[in-house]
Amino acid sequence: MAPRKSWLLAGALLAPLASSQHMDRITGETFATRSVVFGNHGMAATSHPLATQIALDVLKGGGNAIDAAIAANAFLGYGEPTGCGIGGDLYAIVWDAEKKELVGLNGSGRSPQSLSLEELRAKCPDGQIPSHGPLPVSVPGCVDGWFMLHDRFGSKPMAELLAPTIQAAREGTPVPQTIAYYLGLSAQRMSHYPNFQETYMPNGKAPAEGERFANPRLARTYELIAKEGRDAFYRGAIAKEIARFMQEQGGYLTAEDLAAHKGQWVDPVATSYRGVELWELPPNGQGIAALQILNLLEPYDLAGMGHQSADYVHLFTEAKKLAFEDRAHFYADMDFADVPVERLISKEYAAERRKLIDPKKAMQSIPAANPALEEGDTIYLCTADRHGNMVSLIQSNYRGMGSGMIPGELGFMLQDRGELFDLTPGRANTYAPGKRPFHTIIPAFVTKNGEPYMAFGVMGGATQPQMHAQILIHMLDFGFNLQEAGDAARIVHTGSSQPTGTRMLDGGRLQLESGFPESVRRELTRRGHTLGTSRGLYGGYQAILWDAKNRTYQGASESRKDGHAAGY
Repeated sequence: MAPRKSWLLAGALLAPLASSQHMDRITGETFATRSVVFGNHGMAATSHPLATQIALDVLKGGGNAIDAAIAANAFLGYGEPTGCGIGGDLYAIVWDAEKKELVGLNGSGRSPQSLSLEELRAKCPDGQIPSHGPLPVSVPGCVDGWFMLHDRFGSKPMAELLAPTIQAAREGTPVPQTIAYYLGLSAQRMSHYPNFQETYMPNGKAPAEGERFANPRLARTYELIAKEGRDAFYRGAIAKEIARFMQEQGGYLTAEDLAAHKGQWVDPVATSYRGVELWELPPNGQGIAALQILNLLEPYDLAGMGHQSADYVHLFTEAKKLAFEDRAHFYADMDFADVPVERLISKEYAAERRKLIDPKKAMQSIPAANPALEEGDTIYLCTADRHGNMVSLIQSNYRGMGSGMIPGELGFMLQDRGELFDLTPGRANTYAPGKRPFHTIIPAFVTKNGEPYMAFGVMGGATQPQMHAQILIHMLDFGFNLQEAGDAARIVHTGSSQPTGTRMLDGGRLQLESGFPESVRRELTRRGHTLGTSRGLYGGYQAILWDAKNRTYQGASESRKDGHAAGY
């Protein structure tokens, strides 16, 4: 054993290398939950540990990033039904290493062709589409999205990619903490819907943390998809059962709606910020709101203001209000609405709108939210492979588990995205048959000098574009690493105008996650902000960064969810 003096000397020599503020933490910032994960050949980051392992198994077995993303998403549909499933929609951005280009996929489904605006308005006398039941159900786009990605990029048979989840769903796997919490809430709210208890409460209650949960019904559904392909879901036995069940429940989704569905390849759009380019998908999603926020904030010296300063928080909140006002007026299905995307994400437009920001006073005339739009859950995952392909994928049923509608013994719930339509005639997001609703889920991708840099996303309703902007600000303005950028306490403003047409005039509510100093909260109140906080509002983050200098991947997955990042 070394003499005590040697240990003291070693400590004295090491001390100057550490920050005086964080000398007891090798990981750096006091809020960081862990260090960044590294891998030479591949990386996966998901919100469930077993999904990350499945993705890595696919990569190690010779599959590519697209194969790994599909396999991970398939597991999450079973293992995290509180955030996603094949009854929902899917969006993705893929870096194609061979062609050195970004490709976007809009895998969202459309409203029933048999339901008119007039009839829907008659069934919604309060002017709001209900959050649950048959009326908000739109065509699920997830499975079609898998096969579109697989047909274009996949290298492993789809049956092989679904096999790990089929086995897990049949045998059962332990439920992690966060997922168990949301399953318990969902059981309280939705156990009265047909087939919910049989599917998600096998012992008469929602599975608790650490308890094994099996879904043999979903395993059989996946087996059918693995055997018969995409058409099993959209034209075969699954489609027929969905249509039968929806008719039984008084719904409007038909077999013809399912047969007519197809996703859409789209070109991502971008803005520059501090030497990188942030890419998002154009509407019907809300991704371009993140681009608008960054454009508005670009001229300000955020680094000089400091992280968690009242000046920074105030400016971010005001920029968000302006972007979300445009979100309410313009974002919609571009097959039905003329959305001025180029204008909205231009630097010139941001310069005009920036004039409305008062650096010392909160805007009170920004219409406020329908609270339903702030509630919702989603899964986000990203993968990267040895060839340089990277996938940013997000998938959701909306409102956590969805509409409450579980067809027969299929083992999954249908989404309730149709709730986000506006019932007022003549607006961009006004309901119409065969139209895609405004969507909250958005994947993100960052390039640097035309090369891939980062795939990332933050799940959680209207939180998402706010967090996309904050992640980049954390890294580029405040110098946080990939893990710290997600762990840092978050700013979420709720109460902007919504694409449902809901409007209020109270300036909204500024929700500050725990970790902000009391002095900052007092100053923000003095400037006219109404402060609050909310459990579970702040989303969940995963990211993969390509370090071109060291030719290695970095991965991050934060503590607000159950998952982790892992590489090899």
